Amino acid sequence: ALNKPTGVECSRRPAVHRGVLSLLPDQFTARDVQPVGRLDHDTTGLLLMSDDGAFIHAQSSPKRHIPKIYVATTHDAVTAQLVAKLLGGVKLHDEPVPLAAVTCRMVDTHQLEIVLEQGKYHQVKRMLAAAGNHCTALRRSQIGQLKLDELVLAEGEWCCLEKAQLAQLVAS
Repeated sequence: ALNKPTGVECSRRPAVHRGVLSLLPDQFTARDVQPVGRLDHDTTGLLLMSDDGAFIHAQSSPKRHIPKIYVATTHDAVTAQLVAKLLGGVKLHDEPVPLAAVTCRMVDTHQLEIVLEQGKYHQVKRMLAAAGNHCTALRRSQIGQLKLDELVLAEGEWCCLEKAQLAQLVAS
């Protein structure tokens, strides 16, 4: 598990920013460790890394319905109408059906917590824009039952997960 900082690309071959693998010791690069899913270069938070293809597929598959929890900071104030739109589903120009949050709640005047099970390109940011707001910061705080805050990792730090922590992902 890694607490991904801003300005880092989730790519084995980064194009603009430094790559996420630069945050790990060389031994992991030699083992072909890769990100499980992606976070945008300006998104922070919990990122899983693995060299186990079956694990990567299981965690990434939309058929598993693994919840991913994000805290989004918005440009305009969070309103009940914004939350309702995100829960009801918003139409994105390249998606055949509207995308809806599993849950969504106001955290602060300019922050909301949104739970998604899909992993579409820039999904939270695009959903907020489609709902009439703008995302100014985004942090993934949880995958399944595994919470970043309980891992106690500073930005850029990583840890190997214990069996009990891995079970929190499998049980999702």
